[in-house]
Amino acid sequence: MMGKDYYKILGLAKTATEDEIKKGYRKMALKYHPDKNKSPGAEEKFKEIAEAYDVLSDKDKKEIYDKYGEDGLKNGPSQSGGPGGPGGTYHYEFQGDPRETFKMFFGDNDPFASFFGGGGGQPGGPGARVFHFGPGGGGHHENMDIDDDPFGGGFHGFPGSGGQAGLPRRKRKDSAVVRELPIALEDICKGTTKKLKITRKVLTADGRSTRNEDKILTIDIKPGWKSGTKVTFPKEGDQTPNNIPADVVFIIKDKPHPSFTRDGSDIKYKAKITLRDSLCGATLQIPTIDGRRIPLRLTEVIKPNSVKRIQGEGLPLPKQPSRRGDLIIEFDVTFPSQLSQSAKEILSDCLPRS
Repeated sequence: MMGKDYYKILGLAKTATEDEIKKGYRKMALKYHPDKNKSPGAEEKFKEIAEAYDVLSDKDKKEIYDKYGEDGLKNGPSQSGGPGGPGGTYHYEFQGDPRETFKMFFGDNDPFASFFGGGGGQPGGPGARVFHFGPGGGGHHENMDIDDDPFGGGFHGFPGSGGQAGLPRRKRKDSAVVRELPIALEDICKGTTKKLKITRKVLTADGRSTRNEDKILTIDIKPGWKSGTKVTFPKEGDQTPNNIPADVVFIIKDKPHPSFTRDGSDIKYKAKITLRDSLCGATLQIPTIDGRRIPLRLTEVIKPNSVKRIQGEGLPLPKQPSRRGDLIIEFDVTFPSQLSQSAKEILSDCLPRS
């Protein structure tokens, strides 16, 4: 048989029955529908699937195709006794709309929406911080397993499939929508409340159409919360007739600070001092996370990368907020780029040789 193998396109043997042809079309059409399958060539494959079903589901076309192949179907055999009687010809050309074929087969004004729900989202900023959930966002649909019946054999309501229509379809829960929420260390220290406005789709009273709805989500940031703490709002994602809405998850993240870095419940501060102060001593004013300054007197020689701790001036412990970590001071000793000869002689006389 020359030309396209319509049976192979639908994944069928040439002995396929009428029911097997319907099942083959259902399986392959779901797999290659261009609204779901974004791989190159999916749309052309989807059209071939529709053409194969158009031929094999029609008794007359199938009989001609089985006997003469695609060439005989489309161009008509010239030999005596061909289609149309002795010396007759037959000409077939697929002019249907693959999407219309799909719609008619599944018997739904929007059949594709019956299988796949919504999800996703993109952040904006609070008070100002607005999160939108919808197509193109971070959420996504689970890939449908199209190698088997997507309804696990439990749904047979397609027109012509021999089953009962109207049975409920199994809903799938959309993947969680996850966003980072940067929080300043000052807010981690004392605790704060953040209000976040999200825009999501919700079902209307008819149970099928949706509308956009704004909602305020409130997060109480507890003192000492660690970076990476997750706050989950169950089922606050988009609603559709055939999905279970996604959870909306915010992950607390430390906002970069100009003076401090965080190490668990400790706060690190880098103090720059001169070589003279490191050798001769000085009193430094060390800033704290809550805006105070603490005097720190240096009486001994401070070597490069030396560290001092001020206990209880770090962040609250998450499980014991009445206790706090330490403020760790790391010293950065600035060496002069050059010394005068007289300074060298003074240092030579004053400093012991190693």
